[in-house]
Amino acid sequence: MEQLVAKQLVKTYGKRTIVQDVDFEARRGEIVGLLGPNGAGKTTTFGLIVGLGKPDRGKIVLDGRDITELSMYKRTRLGLGYLPQEPSVFRRLTVEENLLGVLQLRKELSNEEKQATLTSL
Repeated sequence: MEQLVAKQLVKTYGKRTIVQDVDFEARRGEIVGLLGPNGAGKTTTFGLIVGLGKPDRGKIVLDGRDITELSMYKRTRLGLGYLPQEPSVFRRLTVEENLLGVLQLRKELSNEEKQATLTSL
């Protein structure tokens, strides 16, 4: 059965642990919510799953494939998408400018790699 699984996700910023040992599972077509008070790490957990950030520990598996190290755009190509609740804060930017904005968050990529990624999309 196709599914998305997160195991023992951990994310820290400085000395502060934002996400600690989070397990998550969702099957294709299933609707699952993350519940918790403000500051509980829901948004960070979601960001780790879709590839907006990398966990310090843990694993993310989609349909039996470890995608923990895959970039957001590669996860999208595998069928994992992200639709924000609010309208984009970058409404006045073009699609290309919005994509480049997301790529700028990827500090491990050189400017040339970011441009190549943008071109491939």
